[in-house]
Amino acid sequence: MKTIVFILIGFQFLQSAIGQIPPGYKKIFNGKNLRGWHVSRSTHQGTTLDPNIENQSIVLDQNPFGQGGVLLTNKKYTDFELYLQVKIDSFSNGGIFLRSNEGGAAYQIEMSIPGDHCHLFGERIPCSVPGVPKNVEQIWKATDWNTLRIRMTGKIPKVMVWLNDTLLYSVQQLKNDFIGRDIQGSIGLQCHWASVFSDAAGKGMPLDSWRPGAKHRYRYIGIKKL
Repeated sequence: MKTIVFILIGFQFLQSAIGQIPPGYKKIFNGKNLRGWHVSRSTHQGTTLDPNIENQSIVLDQNPFGQGGVLLTNKKYTDFELYLQVKIDSFSNGGIFLRSNEGGAAYQIEMSIPGDHCHLFGERIPCSVPGVPKNVEQIWKATDWNTLRIRMTGKIPKVMVWLNDTLLYSVQQLKNDFIGRDIQGSIGLQCHWASVFSDAAGKGMPLDSWRPGAKHRYRYIGIKKL
């Protein structure tokens, strides 16, 4: 009986220590601060990003309005599977960057409602085979947390994305699209810049690319090296 109690206590302690990250993944966000992460000071998105920690989540918004940015891991990864939970407001455009360089050139999983939500694009690089999900509107929970698993492997990358345990797509690129044919980079969380309220705004990103007050939230971020 004592053995069973100790096992249960140990299991509860383990669950508390790792949060909601499944076994086999290493936590890369501790839920308390941004140790292991930094804001890019060279991305075209903007350099005034001011990420906050709320309820054990990374919260991104525009501060000042119109300016975006990219939050990057200090460590760089080659072949990996990323696990994280995401909750975003409507009319806000961001993304999850894969093998990003310091300036934010990367493959990107788009986080944008409305928009090409969960699509795979290139950010400042081409993407020879984009990822296009089907029925993402039926799988995504608009007002709740959503689970993403993103796997990237190979010198010529293959990308697989699962949303709430449903495979959205598996795409094999035709070539290495990265600058300098890089095979490793950071994980990035992007807050897209937006136009300001002015007559000249029509030539930039539309205002609905990030409405005032919108936020993107990320929690339980873990990675598994492959």
